[in-house]
Amino acid sequence: MAVVWIPPLLRSLTNNQARVVAEGDTVQRVLEDLERRYPGLKARLLDGDRLKPNFALVVDGVASRQGLRHPVRPESEIHFVPAMSGG
Repeated sequence: MAVVWIPPLLRSLTNNQARVVAEGDTVQRVLEDLERRYPGLKARLLDGDRLKPNFALVVDGVASRQGLRHPVRPESEIHFVPAMSGG
């Protein structure tokens, strides 16, 4: 199963776990699996069928341009990285 790193601002939804595992062959399916166990996670990460603009998606160390369609392997690591702001 893929390992999903949960950003601190969303850990209240995962019982304060920084890492969780999930099944799926795409990021979309991984999120659907996570939503079954941690209701509300998708609402915090997605705007409709897209990742909210204040998050970046990194799969296996590479910033994804495929978004929710990004393929996931059983040994993949997925990070939802909050956008940094400032001036």
